[in-house]
Amino acid sequence: MLIINGLVKKYKDFTLNCSMNVERGRITGLIGENGAGKSTTFKSVLGLISCDGGDITLFRKKPEQLKKEEREKIGVVLGDAGFSGYLKVKDVVSVLAAMYPKFDRAAFMKLCMQLNIPQDKYIKEFSTGMKAKLKVIAALTHKAEFLLMDEPTAGLDVMARESILDLLREYVEEDEGRGILISSHISTDLEGLCDDIYMIHKGNIILHEDTDVLLNEYGLIKADKEHFDKMDKDYILSVREENYGYACLTSQRKFYMENYPDIIVEKGSIDEVITMMIGGVRQ
Repeated sequence: MLIINGLVKKYKDFTLNCSMNVERGRITGLIGENGAGKSTTFKSVLGLISCDGGDITLFRKKPEQLKKEEREKIGVVLGDAGFSGYLKVKDVVSVLAAMYPKFDRAAFMKLCMQLNIPQDKYIKEFSTGMKAKLKVIAALTHKAEFLLMDEPTAGLDVMARESILDLLREYVEEDEGRGILISSHISTDLEGLCDDIYMIHKGNIILHEDTDVLLNEYGLIKADKEHFDKMDKDYILSVREENYGYACLTSQRKFYMENYPDIIVEKGSIDEVITMMIGGVRQ
């Protein structure tokens, strides 16, 4: 559905160098700290900024080659874009109906009621969370095949975030021809949502893995210097020196549990994987 191959975008003090794929029927996550390159990647996919190298294909075409009817198949949430503050919900309905022939007004209004979006207020009077929910609703209700969502849960409380994540799961389950690329700095959101996750750091993809593999096969080893020196390092991805010795990230947790019963091997969370890949010394 989306193929990014060797994308390069250079700024004065930052260079993006990114390759990634999003397949139909899957939700792919892009995670990284602020400034890592997530938004630059998304804007490149949409053709909002020019690139210095590499190739992007969406629906088997370059972004600039997409026809109007193909662009209508894309649902977008960008953190720095939204509706005019001088519109009300009824005005947003008119805008979306004019832009998208497949816009579903009934579904839009249903979701607005479900997510407590006020009908009689101007958007400028909305809270940050209300504005975020409205952008997601708009992206979901014109039958897009591909959703590109940059931090769609930013500004939402825990319950509201879970409601949005449920909607995204249902959206892909309804039609296996759909796909989603979503970014977030809240790793727990992506743990329960995404089929696979890319980690980006300083403009570079440093890890790509299926989410189930990350959660079930990756692990955090804690070993003193003596055990660390004797340990097989073939399956170690990153090492960080600690007061007790060394913390090591592995993609083969069971191997170390079975072969080194005297060391501590914990099941790693995505947060711990990120911390080790960014803060440790990669092997």
